[in-house]
Amino acid sequence: MKKYLFRILTTIFLTSLGMSTIAIAENSTSKELSKKEKALVPIASFTASGNITKLKESLNQGLDDGLTVNEIKEALVHIYAYAGFPRALIGINTFIDVMDERQAQGKVDEAGKEASPLPANFDRNAYGNKVRNTLVGRDISHRTSGYPVFTPIIDKFLVEHLFADVFVRDVLSHNQRELVTISTLAALPGTEPMLKGHLGIAKRIGYSEAQLYDFIKVLRDRVSGHVADRSVLILAEALGTTDPQASPKALKVTRKASPVVASSDYFTGKATVESRFSSEATGSYGGGTVNFEAGARTAWHTHPVGQTLIVTSGRGLVQSEGESVQEILPGDVVWIPANERHWHGAAPDSAMSHVAVSEPLNGLRVQWMEHVSDEQYNK
Repeated sequence: MKKYLFRILTTIFLTSLGMSTIAIAENSTSKELSKKEKALVPIASFTASGNITKLKESLNQGLDDGLTVNEIKEALVHIYAYAGFPRALIGINTFIDVMDERQAQGKVDEAGKEASPLPANFDRNAYGNKVRNTLVGRDISHRTSGYPVFTPIIDKFLVEHLFADVFVRDVLSHNQRELVTISTLAALPGTEPMLKGHLGIAKRIGYSEAQLYDFIKVLRDRVSGHVADRSVLILAEALGTTDPQASPKALKVTRKASPVVASSDYFTGKATVESRFSSEATGSYGGGTVNFEAGARTAWHTHPVGQTLIVTSGRGLVQSEGESVQEILPGDVVWIPANERHWHGAAPDSAMSHVAVSEPLNGLRVQWMEHVSDEQYNK
């Protein structure tokens, strides 16, 4: 009798737990995500993409916007199922650094609730199937084709670990978990079918179309225009609409601005920089045109992801440390490998202009060092 009663109580507990966590956004009439929901989007996206500098900013903003420490921890744990352990662990270690820095500044952040304890005989298979079926809107417990048949163990892991061990933890609601999921997938190229499916799930469990377009706006404002453009097209497919918001954005022309004199901290002689440009994708390429007067040159420096130079006029020089100086002429394209210590500039008797293109790594695009001495240059 006691065992029978225990089973009944366990069933009630699991049913109430599952339904309470999945019903947070049902019948929502809001046109925007909440402040805390918006904060989860860049945290998940930058964890997935590995942009540590932006992730740090987003973690700080998330805490300032009301996310608890445990809610952020739970989001980072959730991400591992969609972006892998390496990204999740790097995200967690980054969060440790952020917390250390905030504590050193005297900031006190709310820890938040812990996950509720589970019954000793928690049925992972039953709970996982119930959660997954509710999310997708139909019973897929007994598939007869596809990956569950081809590789049954992956379906077992999905049901009993992801949708049970992970989803049963009530630090985040199922709706918040779905928001973390679509934010993660949006930042990972090549996951379009999964992103489309999960956007459909997000709508099914209660996020309004207006809130999903607000999700796109958060991507555009806080993550990347490129990620937002890609995601809004997938959202339109998921919703079966031809919303004008999903129309590809028009090309962008950046007008030439007045040249800016390059800093004497990093250049010898007179050099100017103009026509700066950058990709609309956050953390992607950027650069500009650099004009050197005769004899002007950069200091020694490195680029974490390398650099490309395209010579447009004049005659110049480039050198990697330990190698001979090379002459560069209009039309020449120079590739400098990642972290290669080098310098470049004009020849002693000729001005030179080149377009410089590079990508950042964790927000760092260039590491400047000491000036190139006259003796080094004249060699």
